[in-house]
This record gives sequence, C-alpha cells and structure tokens, in this order.
Amino acid sequence: MEKTPNPILIVLAFFSIYVIWGSTYLLNKIAVTELPPLMLAFIRFISASILIFSIARILKISLRITKRQLLNTAIAGFLFLAFGNGVVVWALKYVDSGLAALEISAQPLVVLLMMRVFERKKIYAMSLIGILLGFIGIFLLVSQKELIRDENTVIGMLMVFVCMISWSYGSIFVSKANLPSNFFINTGYQMLTGGIILLIGSFTFGEVWTSPANWTQSVQFSMIILIVFGSIVAFTSFNYLLRVVSPEKVATSTYVNPIIALALGWYFLNEQISLQSIIAAIILLTGVYFINTKKKLTLYSRFYRFKRK
Repeated sequence: MEKTPNPILIVLAFFSIYVIWGSTYLLNKIAVTELPPLMLAFIRFISASILIFSIARILKISLRITKRQLLNTAIAGFLFLAFGNGVVVWALKYVDSGLAALEISAQPLVVLLMMRVFERKKIYAMSLIGILLGFIGIFLLVSQKELIRDENTVIGMLMVFVCMISWSYGSIFVSKANLPSNFFINTGYQMLTGGIILLIGSFTFGEVWTSPANWTQSVQFSMIILIVFGSIVAFTSFNYLLRVVSPEKVATSTYVNPIIALALGWYFLNEQISLQSIIAAIILLTGVYFINTKKKLTLYSRFYRFKRK
C-alpha cells in the first residue's frame, strides 16, 4: 500500500470507475442478448487475466503471491466478479441497463450500514437522512408497474440488489485483506479466480456455448471494450482506490454510473426513462450525497456555531 498516494493516479482511477464502468451496463446488455450470462462473464474476466499476466511477464513483474493472498483474491473474485458481476449480467436479460445501474447506485448506503454493523463505525445525523432518502429512492424505483414486464423482471431487480450487497461487502473486505501489493497483479488474480468460478457455474447450469466467430459485430466489439477497459483498466483502478481511499469514497462512483448508463441505454437501446425514474434518481443520489458529505457538513455546522457566538 502506498504511503503517499499519487493525486494524479487517484484522479485517473476515479475517472475510470466513474465513466468506463458507467458504459459497461450498455455493453453487457448488448452482449447478453446473444450470449449466456455466465459464459459472457467468464470469457471477459479470463481474457482480461491472461492479458494482465502476459503484460506483467513482459514488464518482468513478479506473479508470486502467498497462499493467504491467493485465498483472499479468490474471495474477492467471487464477491465482485463471479457473483457480483455474473448475476448482474444475468439480470440484464430482464432488466433495463439504466434501471440496473440506478438500483446499484444505492451501494454507498449499503456500505455505510455494513461498516456500522461490522466495524461499529458511527453514522452521522446527515448520513441517517441520506439513508432515509436512499430507501425512498429505491422504493420509487422498484415500484414502477410500467417497468415490470413479467415475473423475471422482479427477480432480476431483486438479484441486482443482492449483487449490490455482495459488492458492498467485497469493498470492505478488500480494503482490509492481505492482497498482492501490486494492484495490477491483484486484479489479475481476482479475475482468474472469479473466471474459474464462473466457468464452473456455466457448466453447472448447462449454458450453451458459441464460438466468437459466430457473434455479431456489435457483440464482438462490446466484449473487446469490456475486457480491455471495463475489466483491466477500470477494475485495476477500483482495486487501487480501495487501498488508498476509504470504501465510502470509492462507492461514490455510483453518482455518475447510473447517469451514463441511463443516457446510453436511452440513446442506443431505446430504454424507457420514466418521470418516476428521474424523481427516484434525484432522491437516491441526493441521499448518497448526504452520506458522503458529513465532513463538509461538520465544518459548516462549526462555522454556523461560531457566527452565533
């Protein structure tokens, strides 16, 4: 872990998880229309891990890790990728990409509650307001009858929420766990172990595999972007940020991700954006804002008390 994190690297890393990950909802939605979800996720992460290890060999970066680190990367690979991403990709067969991204934007709320349960971290008054707003936003989002096409849509939205819990716990776990010190290698092992779990899951559920040569051009392009940028660049940035800033700050990527996902889904896939979705987004993201601005609000309250003296 770096003692003095590079501010430029932090800015670039946040840009990656804000913007690139916002577009992955659209790309996964395009790919999952043709490909089985677990197969799709397996190919994405295994390909990315092979590229990472190949680049590391060229750069003469050591691939050695301890048994404990291998176990921890496997746990993180399951929480983030095998379950956290693989099931979301499955849910995208039945849920609009923008709706899924907006639902996942409640992640800071879940991270905060988990840190309270597992680490006894104090929840400030304004954060409590943020939690309340977050629950209101989620309720408005998932209670739209016009967006619920069938029973699978309900199940899909429920599974997206469960995956958000997996990602939230994974964020806390990774921030404390003994993992490879090189963030690039750390990402590679998480994708390798997560990919192996996805492969087992794909065969277990009897998914029918197809050759990349038979994929349409749009799916091929989506997979390339997902592997190179969505996996290698953005996920390495994510792992880096989890070790140099707090999990709550990393979770603020959910401010930007749903906006980009909603816009791309509407433009490219003609996904519906209802007025209730817009209201839910405003309320939900306002709640996330309150959760992550306690220091500023504390400073403001001190300034206010000073003026009254």
